[in-house]
Amino acid sequence: MVVPSYNPRSLVDTKGLTEKEWLEWRRKGIGGSDASIILGISPFATARDLYYDKLHIASYKDDTGNWVALQIGHLLEDLVAEIFHKKTGYPIYQDKRMFYHPLYPYMLANVDYFVTLPNGETAILEIKTTSYNGKDAWWINGEETVPVNYEAQGRHYMAVMNLNHVFYCCLYGNNEDTVIIRHVERDTAYEEELIALEGIFWNEHVLKRVPPPYTEDGSLVIQSVKRHSGMADPTAPAVELSLPLASCVVRFTELQAQKKQADAQSKKIEGEMKRLQGRIVEAMGKSCTAVCSTGGSSYTITYNPYRKPNISKDNLIRLQAQHPDIYQDYVTVLEKRRLYVKKSQKENAA
Repeated sequence: MVVPSYNPRSLVDTKGLTEKEWLEWRRKGIGGSDASIILGISPFATARDLYYDKLHIASYKDDTGNWVALQIGHLLEDLVAEIFHKKTGYPIYQDKRMFYHPLYPYMLANVDYFVTLPNGETAILEIKTTSYNGKDAWWINGEETVPVNYEAQGRHYMAVMNLNHVFYCCLYGNNEDTVIIRHVERDTAYEEELIALEGIFWNEHVLKRVPPPYTEDGSLVIQSVKRHSGMADPTAPAVELSLPLASCVVRFTELQAQKKQADAQSKKIEGEMKRLQGRIVEAMGKSCTAVCSTGGSSYTITYNPYRKPNISKDNLIRLQAQHPDIYQDYVTVLEKRRLYVKKSQKENAA
């Protein structure tokens, strides 16, 4: 892919826009955080969710449940940018506009910060925050990396802005030394595929109002279907599955049988482990720690207690009966559905 010379176009000045107004402008195209969803590598949403969001049918962001983390990210954005500036010495600045690609106007970019490099080039700076445990996603087998969904976001921005570098600065603690800084250079092969897939999503699905197929991880698909289908209706008529889905059912039953065999073996192993655990626990008595040596190796065994609050089913029933107002305020009823496939036995011919 030969990158043509072009300058991004300005779509709207975002300074002073409300959150609702900003979201409405974003629905006019594909933003950086949408890129990983279209590529099928997002841990949060499917392309179908994004499709419904763009058409204003339903917003998948409403159900993320992580509004506190998102708010923290917004509040700390300027601070993390300042840490990046102090760590690298690179000047940073903001341009509060939403940009679009002149050749693919549905590709939008709302960049956190821009960086001026020593050679005069402009780069992109993406600000991220995470927890202490979440920082592990920035390494794979000890090698520095960028989480794939963030990488897709940065490469989308480089394509729109026609820039060759993106930096990431991720804060995971409460001081300037608990930051991760990464640098990614432009990859034209990745960019070509990204542009093609975003074009298909926008032109063949959003504009033609044709929902994209589910191709993502099963858990994400199930969450998406539940989000858009609503609560189960036991009175609804049975659905006749098409032939391709019937083959899925056959394969599901095959895997179900394999899993049953594996579970039986697993239970046998667990039973043996439990028997050995019983002998060890008997020897430990009240002690929480034990040690032993055998075959040239030393072992430390811990058997520590842990306690957590719990409410029994009987007490929950009493709470509902005696304090219904408190029950309604604090008890949430969640719906879960279990898929079970049973093969019917053919009737014997008369």
